[in-house]
Amino acid sequence: MGNMSVAIKKFLSNKNTVTVLGIVAGIIVLYIGYNIRVNSKLNPIAIPYAKQTIKPKTKITSDMVGIMNVPRDMIRGDVITDQAQVVGKYVINDSVVPEGSLFYTRCVVPKDQLPDSVLLEYPEGYTLYNMQVTMESTYSNMILPKNYMDVYVKITNNIDKDATSTIEDKIMVGKLLQNVKVLAVKDSNGNDVFEDLDDKKTPALIIFAIPEEYHILLRKTEYLNNYSAELIPVPTNASLQANPDEVSISSTEIKDFINRVTVWTETTTQ
Repeated sequence: MGNMSVAIKKFLSNKNTVTVLGIVAGIIVLYIGYNIRVNSKLNPIAIPYAKQTIKPKTKITSDMVGIMNVPRDMIRGDVITDQAQVVGKYVINDSVVPEGSLFYTRCVVPKDQLPDSVLLEYPEGYTLYNMQVTMESTYSNMILPKNYMDVYVKITNNIDKDATSTIEDKIMVGKLLQNVKVLAVKDSNGNDVFEDLDDKKTPALIIFAIPEEYHILLRKTEYLNNYSAELIPVPTNASLQANPDEVSISSTEIKDFINRVTVWTETTTQ
């Protein structure tokens, strides 16, 4: 045993031996490091991708997302690698996620970071409506998003006096809808009037959502060919209530008149 220890000591004390061992150890380290580096690049990683083309402002659901294995070295930029960071998010306004594409953090955001996200917050079965307004008709910008208003209508007879007229030469004025929640107020360029209070913008549109039946009624009002019809927004204090009432028809007389002088054609598919 003692002779073996002496032999080992002599072997290790030889300079040539130490040099050879050092070279061998260095090669081993390089080999292991190289393999680790190569494997780290070649070993695939599971990342989410779009199974279909996803349009702007669309909520990403689990059925839209697939998983593919991609070599780590192919992942560039702000690619999202966790499916949980995709599902439930929204595609930003000015971007489309093509079918087969990876997801990027710059294109996918939570709902509250989506511009005009409030326009997505209305009940199922409701339809968005744009009402044209002016600074005067909004009481100098006193109609605010998330507040409530009533919608009045003014109808003037344009029919020739010698013709038969339901309202003859009279002007019909009344409240058509009540408890309408304002979603947004836009200027003529589509900018949010209240986004920057230091930048005074002139209101051009009030956007709100109403049941489809009421939406059709307002559209009919726009096209009263034999009459001049004007929709008038009037702010209310309903937003101060703990539980504001639902939007509803206020005047069945005006509703019946509009329906009587117009026709709505349903679109059917074969």
